[in-house]
Parts: sequence; C-alpha cells; structure tokens
Amino acid sequence: MAKKEKTIMKISRYVKYVATGLLSLFSVLIFLFSLFSGAEKYGGGFKGILMNIPNALPWLVLMGLIYVAWKWELIGGFIIVLFGIFSMIFFDFFNSNSMGGFFVIALPLILIGCCFIFRWYVGKYKS
Repeated sequence: MAKKEKTIMKISRYVKYVATGLLSLFSVLIFLFSLFSGAEKYGGGFKGILMNIPNALPWLVLMGLIYVAWKWELIGGFIIVLFGIFSMIFFDFFNSNSMGGFFVIALPLILIGCCFIFRWYVGKYKS
C-alpha cells in the first residue's frame, strides 16, 4: 500500500472512532435530557422518571444505532442521517422560527451519519 493510501486509511479509522464517540456522547446526553426534562410533569422524583420513560425511547433507539453504525457503516450512516431528518420533521423545525433545535439535535446526527458513510466509502476502495 502506498504512503498516501495508508494516510487515508488512518484518517478514515480516526473518523470512525471520533464519529462513534460523538454519537455515543450525543445519544447519552439527549437520552438523559429527555428522560429528566419531563419527569416534573409527572410529579418529579423517581416515579416521574419512570413515567417519562416512553418519551425517551426514541433516543434509546439512537443508542442501539451505535452498534449498527459500528458494524455496518453504510447502513448505520444512512439510518442515522434519516433519524436526523426525521427529528427535523418531528420537532417541526421547518415551520418554526427557531433554528437552535436544528443545530442542537438534527445537524449533529446528520453530520455523524455522513462520517460513517464517508468511512464506508473510503474502506470500500482500500483493496
């Protein structure tokens, strides 16, 4: 393998590890936020957290996508990008005046999904 190809493969491995780490951190933080933020509506405390679990389930699915993206980068990357696009539709970012939610929730998911797709693309041509 030429020096340039080795460098590209090293960068693609780095992209995979960074994308996986960022996705792990992002999914845990969003899951905890969604779990605790609605707990007060149900009286707070442990009971409120248990009652609010259904609101946090989509973000638990995102945690499961970490494994899919690690094993099958193309499939996982596309699913994560679709998850980001779906979150834009679900949270109605297109009709609201606030773009803050887009930059906090949807954009990181779309960029991380694109990193996995990039890693698959580079890995496909390594041989």
